[in-house]
Amino acid sequence: MANYLKTSDIAKEIGVHVNTVRLYESYGFLSSVPRSPSGYRLFTQLHLEQMRLARLALTWPYIGKKQVIVDLIQCAADGDMGMAMELAYEHLINVRIERTHAEAAIEFLERWAQGQMLDTTQHSLNIGATAQHLGVSVDQLRNWDRSGLIDVPRDPTTHYRIYRATEIGRLRVIRILRQSGYSVMAILRMLRQFDTGEKAHLREALDTPGDNEYIETIADRWLTTLKEQEERAQEIIRQITVLINLTIDASHYSAETD
Repeated sequence: MANYLKTSDIAKEIGVHVNTVRLYESYGFLSSVPRSPSGYRLFTQLHLEQMRLARLALTWPYIGKKQVIVDLIQCAADGDMGMAMELAYEHLINVRIERTHAEAAIEFLERWAQGQMLDTTQHSLNIGATAQHLGVSVDQLRNWDRSGLIDVPRDPTTHYRIYRATEIGRLRVIRILRQSGYSVMAILRMLRQFDTGEKAHLREALDTPGDNEYIETIADRWLTTLKEQEERAQEIIRQITVLINLTIDASHYSAETD
């Protein structure tokens, strides 16, 4: 009995409320927990490490598909360590794909900032034609204008917005950054710096909210978040390795005592 852990022991070790331990058990994130004759849960070191995996994997934010995370935790609890490890690497792949997109968007931005023309449109376009040209909606273009990401000139006679190669090139930068996960606030912060003539350190501007900014989403520090998520994905893999080793050790012990 001395080798067993109580619910409160697990909660204290992981740093959660005892109800969280019970909740994770009910979700199938822990393997079957035996009970004492009096009905108390009898946790083992394996349960502790399963709880550690669940807590590590389920800490917000999630990059990629959350279901992959849930499935790998449940596979580990069911003893299917091979599938748990496979899903952990699938999660790592998803995070790395997101990080690759984010880094490629930065390269696109830096090319533009260095003066590379990103559009060769010869004539001015109206908002509808520009939306079609870029594959975005008219509402998106209006929102980017209202958000301060771009100041579109207007025809002096009709007062309609007119988009030239310069504006369309800037819109391409905005679009790829948004598609790659950067927030409107992060892009606005970077473009304000660019518009002052400061074309260096745009990467840092995208990833560093000002002291007077309220960070509402992880996308305001997207590059940092992706780096942290890749490190956490590696931690998940290491934790599954701990569970594999515990399972192997338990099998050896069982074989020796039979």
